[in-house]
Amino acid sequence: MALIVQKYGGTSVASIERIQAVAQKIKAFKETGDQLVVSVSAMSGETNRMTALAQTIQDTPSLREMDVLLTTGEQVTIALLTMALQQLDCDAISYTGAQVRIMTDSEHGKARIKSIDDYRIRQSLTQGKVVVVAGFQGVDVDGHITTLGRGGSDTTAVALAAALKAYECQIYTDVDGVFTIDPRIEPNARKMNVVSYEEMLEMTSLGSKVLQIRSVEFASKYKVPLRVLSSLIDNPVGTLITNEENIVEQAVISGIAHNKDEAKLSLIGVPDEPGIAFKILSPISTVNIEVDMIVQSVSAREGLTNFAFTVHRNDFKTASKILDRLCQELGAIAVQSDDKVVKVSLVGIGMRSHAGIAAQMFEVLHNESINIQMISTSEIKISVVIDEKYLELAVRSLHAVFELDKE
Repeated sequence: MALIVQKYGGTSVASIERIQAVAQKIKAFKETGDQLVVSVSAMSGETNRMTALAQTIQDTPSLREMDVLLTTGEQVTIALLTMALQQLDCDAISYTGAQVRIMTDSEHGKARIKSIDDYRIRQSLTQGKVVVVAGFQGVDVDGHITTLGRGGSDTTAVALAAALKAYECQIYTDVDGVFTIDPRIEPNARKMNVVSYEEMLEMTSLGSKVLQIRSVEFASKYKVPLRVLSSLIDNPVGTLITNEENIVEQAVISGIAHNKDEAKLSLIGVPDEPGIAFKILSPISTVNIEVDMIVQSVSAREGLTNFAFTVHRNDFKTASKILDRLCQELGAIAVQSDDKVVKVSLVGIGMRSHAGIAAQMFEVLHNESINIQMISTSEIKISVVIDEKYLELAVRSLHAVFELDKE
């Protein structure tokens, strides 16, 4: 008998019919003899609906009160799912994050889990019950309800699996695993059977939306085997995310990730002197804008340099205003900005032992007349920034050349 933690996302519990279908799956799983803890999200669209309601009252609602409001979405789901299980004669009980004592810090809207009291859950499991826990939420030391941020239900499930020393944490979504590339762009995308934590962290940070990055970090830290499966098909196999050592055959390239939310900013002709990067990036970080890729290059004029970086498109206008001011303060020549760029990345732990991957990637893009604007590399990743109009051509060409449609 194994202890399994399962998580069902918003699309999996989007309606009463889907909740009942999930209950059927859980009952069938329980009948195999395993112990089950289930974490669920709010029904699809509920978080957005409640956010819109709050904004009809306050333009910038209190973060504490938003946490109180938004956590009711998961509370509805756990109650309905537990009722559906009971209707199937499957003994079950629901708990909110506060009832389980998922303890967090006091950072409303983006709290981090500090500890989990597993006593209640283990007691209910011993009684033969399926335990249904609200995802996305916890409670701080003063008893205030907190939320873990968007996608926090994934983190809840992994944290529960770590605390309970579960055999596996299964994340049920509307896709059957992790693919070599977004199937909506490349029909020949192949589902991967196994991926390392490190590869999944890279793919998630680079734009893959299958898992929330904090959940992958948590799984990697506590060595929780993660499996991504579809709740919409019968007997899914999904993708296992595990230690690199557990992967027998390591492909050179595992997958291609892309991010459409990029914007590029350049300060042209700034003084080439010590501390110039700090003078440019310090005002950006002061307003909590995260900088991604950075390139500093020699200017055509002696004593000057060009400094370019990327930010999220949501931060593009704010960052542009800061650069306009810095251009005058630093005596730069000009500011260049472009919010029509994308980042395309090759990811694979096999890169460590294979040379020439970057050259091959650049050759593919050259053959398609795609200009590379920025480059960033790590041991298992190569990322380039290109014009967004070339996104589909780039990823399809790379997918074909590296034969990612083949096992």
